Order: sequence, then C-alpha cells, then structure tokens
Amino acid sequence: MFVCGRNAERTSAVAASLGEFGGRARPIRLDVANPASIRAAVDTIRDAAADVGPVDWLVNNAGMARSAPLLQRDGDPTDPYTEHLAVNFHGARLMIEALLPAMLERRYGRVVNVASSAGLHGYPYVSAYCASKHALVGYSRAAALELARTGVGVNLVCPHYVDSPMTDRSVQNVMEKTGRTEAEARAFFASQNPGGRLVAPETVAAAVRELLVGERTGMIVELDGSEA
Repeated sequence: MFVCGRNAERTSAVAASLGEFGGRARPIRLDVANPASIRAAVDTIRDAAADVGPVDWLVNNAGMARSAPLLQRDGDPTDPYTEHLAVNFHGARLMIEALLPAMLERRYGRVVNVASSAGLHGYPYVSAYCASKHALVGYSRAAALELARTGVGVNLVCPHYVDSPMTDRSVQNVMEKTGRTEAEARAFFASQNPGGRLVAPETVAAAVRELLVGERTGMIVELDGSEA
C-alpha cells in the first residue's frame, strides 16, 4: 500500500499508523496539482512493484475548497477555477491515466474517486469547488461506462460536510466572518446535511472500502449524515 500526500510528515505518520492494524504502507510525497510530482510518484510506485506488487486499487481523495463570491475576488490574483480544477479534477484524472494502463493489462482494477455532494448539487459561494467536483463526477461516470467490460471498476463517493480538517477550516472562516462561536459554526454545517450531522470519516472510509472490494462500477454513493 502507498499513502501519498503533499506533507511528508503527515503522510509518514498515516503510513506508520496502519501498522497498528497489521497493515504495511509506504509514504510517498505527491502534489496532484503538479504533473511532475505525479510522474515522480508513479515512477517510485512502479519501482516498488517488484517488492509490493502492482497497484490494483486507486483512491483519489486529495481535494481543496475555497469560498468566494461569484465575481468578487478580494484582490486575489489566482484564478479559483484553475486552482480547484487542478486539484479536484485534473489531479484525479492524471493519477488514473498513469495507473490505468497496467490495470487494463491485468484486466483488474478498482478506482474510487472521492468527490462531494457539491458534484451533485450547487451551493452558493463555492462555484469553483462545485465546478471541479461536477467535472470529476462526469468524468468518472463516463470512464465507468467506457471501462465496463475491462475488469476495471470506477466509482464515486460523494459526502456532504464531513467532520474533517477541510470542514474545520470552513468553521474557522465562518467564525471570522460572522462572529459565531466554534460550536455554532459546526452546528450550522451539520444542519446543512440532510441527516442533520456531519459525516464521520469512518463512514467515508467504509463506503470506499465497500466499492474497492466489490464488483460494481459506475456507482455514486452519496453520504448525507443520516448513516448509522
């Protein structure tokens, strides 16, 4: 198993923690917004294949989210659409393109793209995020159909607000802009989920695992906080 991320320290910590459950994982530094970084990571993975075996499962979980009004940029020189698409869509696409040929050759593979409810619905002040997640959902659905008879499955997990560091940053943003307390801000995001609570990371992980070990393809698993 390989654990990839931009922060080498956190990536190594996650990889090491899997040993507590009897797993083995190798940390690899990877910035999915940087094609050169993807190439370097894939080269490392291929070099290690002789020892750990080929990559049969790919989980694309990297993501970013920044809120902004539709037109106002507050002097920010970066293009939020380019930035979001680079991470949330092109990053996943490039990882698939790098690892898919070997899966096709073996006639077995599983790809799970972690998108968002923002890939299925629209939300105010996050148009760039919604656009990038819609792109990932559309790409994944098309890929699943095209690969249906190859032995490679492509599925999606689309959580609503998750109890995660990304939501923590959104909570902080709401606190700074509205003066709400942390508890009030977290309650607000929980109330936006149809189930009335934040989605647990363990729920997302369980949904991803079910898709990896199963035979289905073209599935969209939407998690809205109502899960037991």
